[in-house]
Amino acid sequence: MIAIDIRRRSLALAAALGVAGIALSGCASAIVGGIATTGVVAAQERSVGAAIDDAVIRVDLNRRLFEASEELYVGVGLDIVEGRVLLTGMVPTVDHRVDAAKLAWLAPGVKEVLNELEVAAKADIVTFVRDKRIGGQLRIELLRDLGIIDINYSITTVNGVIYLLGIAQNQAELDKIVGHASIIGGVKKVVSHVLLKNDPKRR
Repeated sequence: MIAIDIRRRSLALAAALGVAGIALSGCASAIVGGIATTGVVAAQERSVGAAIDDAVIRVDLNRRLFEASEELYVGVGLDIVEGRVLLTGMVPTVDHRVDAAKLAWLAPGVKEVLNELEVAAKADIVTFVRDKRIGGQLRIELLRDLGIIDINYSITTVNGVIYLLGIAQNQAELDKIVGHASIIGGVKKVVSHVLLKNDPKRR
């Protein structure tokens, strides 16, 4: 059991590095990278095919945001799981918020757009560092908890609010994650867009 868990935690780190690489490359590289990380994706609830599709959506949507405006490209954060796109971050106007959602729906393969963008001035460095600390601390807590398959979750923190996206094995696992998040210092709220493993939306 310990050996299996160590392997799973190592795969979680590899997945994080793999996703970072995919985000910085083109569509073709995203597909090749997705295939190369098949061993990592196999540890997820999400299928290999879904992971590759999500990588292609990310590349396409990043291109659309970049072409639309610098404010959108810089201000909008993306988390994508099985075609469900979570938009987070801060944009200067309501129009920017609406435009980001419209662009997300244009990307082929998108099934749902979850618009959590805030209309506000760009966060200062203190807020930025605090949010990074919160996200990092929660990730560590999930890695430590043997009852949670941490690789199935994306975590984003904006202005003290934690946004969760992913696939939970059951309600008990999701409750544990929300519990870990809620007690971290500086957290204002936890917003979950996590689906349960057997949720009909996944079909």
